[in-house]
Amino acid sequence: MRAVVQRVHKAECVVDGKVVSKIEQGLVAYIGVFDDDTDEDMAKMANKISGLRVFRDEAGKLSLNASAVGGSVMLISNFVLAGRVSRGFRPDCTHAAKYDDGKRMFDLLAEEIGKTLPTVTGVFGAHMDICVHNDGPINVIIDTRELRK
Repeated sequence: MRAVVQRVHKAECVVDGKVVSKIEQGLVAYIGVFDDDTDEDMAKMANKISGLRVFRDEAGKLSLNASAVGGSVMLISNFVLAGRVSRGFRPDCTHAAKYDDGKRMFDLLAEEIGKTLPTVTGVFGAHMDICVHNDGPINVIIDTRELRK
């Protein structure tokens, strides 16, 4: 499982011209699910996103997580994050999870993060317009394959 996580002032997700989710201060996480991801990968990803310390404390140090600042999380499915561009210029997404498996893992991730933080999602598999007001910018890449080592 791979994520690109952004610290934001606010964000909203629009599908077919309608706002389907939005947050104020918090994190937007774009999620790619691989065909060999497990429930353990999902749990590790949930833990990393929930605990990610990218918010400033009173001394200005990045030591607070979203929960500590009253933040929320917006999860956005992003099929192409499971792609590779090692050859050519078009992402090779042959190792991305099939729709049903990817949706199950994505939904489990949202449920797990939702146990500790207010969590909203986009619409899995839909074309989405994401409006993000980045804070920093601070962007972090999390890949559970690296956490397996």
